[in-house]
Amino acid sequence: MKTGIKKKAVKNISQQENMQGEFVSAVNAKCPRCRRGNMFSNAMYGFKLQKMNVTCPHCNLRFEKEPGYFYVAMFVSYAMNVAELIMLAIGTYLVTGNLEDPWMYMAILFPAILILSPFNYRYSRVILMYWLTPGLHYNPEMSRTTLRRKYMEMRGYD
Repeated sequence: MKTGIKKKAVKNISQQENMQGEFVSAVNAKCPRCRRGNMFSNAMYGFKLQKMNVTCPHCNLRFEKEPGYFYVAMFVSYAMNVAELIMLAIGTYLVTGNLEDPWMYMAILFPAILILSPFNYRYSRVILMYWLTPGLHYNPEMSRTTLRRKYMEMRGYD
């Protein structure tokens, strides 16, 4: 009976570590299959526009499954934008207590839209890849470096 409890505890701990690893990998915009390669080739905020890698540099997962695949990310970005604006509007009201001045709300909300747009762009695609794409799951074997080397050798890369 004690061994059954130990097995359940080990299983629960491994599931918990997997979920924690999934969240951390999503926040860091890592590949959803191997959790090692970067989905984006540059920083979220900077002087250059964000550029998403075509394939994972570690496991060669093609991020855009088909033409137009990331159009769904627009809807995710829209939902994120609406939630952010509602929270900012409520926060503005709680801080100022003013409902009469629409210019104050526009002066706060429109810059927020511009400031948060790189965040929404990146994480709408991450959410789409991690949680809204059926059949795309973490594969621990793909995160090993030896498999990547073998794959690259089979493909004729150095």
